[in-house]
Amino acid sequence: MRSYKEIRGILQGRITSHQWQPGDLLPSEQALSEEFGCTRATVNRAMRELADAGLVERRRKAGTRVIQPNSHPATITIPVIRQEIEDKGQSYRYLLLERLEALPPEDVRTQLGLSDNEKSLFLKSLHYGDGIPQQLDIRWINLCAIPEAAEESFADIGPNEWLLQRVPHPNIEHVFRADQATAEEQRLLQLDEGEPVFTIERRTWIVGEGITYVRLVHPGSRYRMATRSSTEPTFS
Repeated sequence: MRSYKEIRGILQGRITSHQWQPGDLLPSEQALSEEFGCTRATVNRAMRELADAGLVERRRKAGTRVIQPNSHPATITIPVIRQEIEDKGQSYRYLLLERLEALPPEDVRTQLGLSDNEKSLFLKSLHYGDGIPQQLDIRWINLCAIPEAAEESFADIGPNEWLLQRVPHPNIEHVFRADQATAEEQRLLQLDEGEPVFTIERRTWIVGEGITYVRLVHPGSRYRMATRSSTEPTFS
């Protein structure tokens, strides 16, 4: 019998692969429980988590539909570095440095709510503007929450942009820091000796389940953060 997490992952995959288009009515809970050989309660929980993630809309007696792109009232508050760089008129380039499935360190397991034996996907990547490194992305993705990440190479798309296509409205926690660069960060970001970095540590989750934990490292001289009068942060 499949778990609600497995069912949620399968249904989410059908939505993000556009097998089910925005506005499409999903099969009934009874039909899905028969398809997956499980109880309706298990399907119901999977559906609730898809709704909490902003992927479907559930209405009593009207069924569950895939959400239209502009029908969700929430504003995406996670910036996409490719868009930021292109908005400044610079040419964008992405480079995947490392990809592996592994057991995360203890602090990451705590952030994602994982047990000691649950593997996650580790990714390290660089984002360039006009050939100059602008951001180092060091990330763990919870494969229990996003199982389809195990099938994605991330060779051609950054993990942040890929995740936003699948979970557009997660819960978010940010921690901002001014740090001294490590030797690796200095080398990868092509920093001068002693040049500081600006870091963002971000944790995202839905319905209490961690999705990703990431450390974003930026050269202090090439990055700034501003706020609008609405107090929503913008990044550049």
